[in-house]
Amino acid sequence: MPPASEPLRKLGFLTIGLFDEADPRAGHESTLRVIELGEQLGFDSAWVRQRHLQYGISSPVAVLAAATQRTSRIELGTAVIPLGWENPLRLAEDLATVDILSGGRLNPGVSVGPPMRYDRVKDALYPDTADAEDFGYERVRRLLSFVRGEPATASGATEGFEVFSPRVQPHAAGLADRMWYGGASLRSARWAGEQGMNFLTSSVVKAGPAERAGAAGGSEAAGGSGDSGVPGGSGDSGEAAATATFAALQLAQIREFRAHHPAGDRARVSQGLVVIPTDSATPEQRAKYEEFARKRLPRTAAPQGPARLLFAPDLVGESAQLAERLHAHAAFREVDEVAFALPFTFDHADYVQILTDLATRLGPALGWHPAVP
Repeated sequence: MPPASEPLRKLGFLTIGLFDEADPRAGHESTLRVIELGEQLGFDSAWVRQRHLQYGISSPVAVLAAATQRTSRIELGTAVIPLGWENPLRLAEDLATVDILSGGRLNPGVSVGPPMRYDRVKDALYPDTADAEDFGYERVRRLLSFVRGEPATASGATEGFEVFSPRVQPHAAGLADRMWYGGASLRSARWAGEQGMNFLTSSVVKAGPAERAGAAGGSEAAGGSGDSGVPGGSGDSGEAAATATFAALQLAQIREFRAHHPAGDRARVSQGLVVIPTDSATPEQRAKYEEFARKRLPRTAAPQGPARLLFAPDLVGESAQLAERLHAHAAFREVDEVAFALPFTFDHADYVQILTDLATRLGPALGWHPAVP
């Protein structure tokens, strides 16, 4: 058996917030109820994804603004806001406003790169500047500067009865320390560390040459014993090999991030995998969950697409089994906080069962203790 992880310190979950186009309110309300349930169960954080021109949450900041008024303790995060769709100054104003409303509980996660399907949306999104927009790290730097309270204009001014501030208002003290970068490559991990941000990892990593080289070094640093896979009996050999490869790549990125972060090994990293406990699931739910994972398993066998994206296998089973598999995951052993992703096609009752088992069964098996009011 591989060495056990440190006790899990923070347990969170992530949802995409799907809705029916004919009745979008019901889906958004379901997401808010899931977040409320998370707080009641003692989760440390709830995160929402962002989808544009799809049937999932398109405005996570607005949804979390509503969640601030229905919760009092749980941290609220975005995983992630793709900045290619955003104006950094306006987003900084929205983030600061919601953080103020939450009492300092907002954890904004962001990423860079051209918007998805950019050739199809650029004329609507940037009709006059589509070919001039910069979708690189500079967009994050601008956002960070505004969140940190650096000047947006040369100076403030008073014009008649109007008073103007040189920096974004409201200013949310402490928000800059809760900014996260969602990265899937060694380059992004290094950059996020150099900026002093927190680092979000997910169930997707890039498997390019640099990543593979880093993973080899990371594996040796972990002991080189080949213990980063799934232990025998917890999954077939194909799933075990895929998990081991993914874990090695993710571990290398986590270590690259911390090696370049001012806080070093104390720099915050949150891991996000699809983890589905079945302790209290009905037979029908178990069958649904296993079929979901089975259909998605082939994509984990090799890197996908031009970006060579490698997906982690979904973990389904009883909590005791899941805890064993997570303790055997090299990257999981490197973190003490997680935001497990809820599958995006399930029903509200399924989310209630999964969250309840995560909080009452799997979390304690990983050494986690629920937060108290």
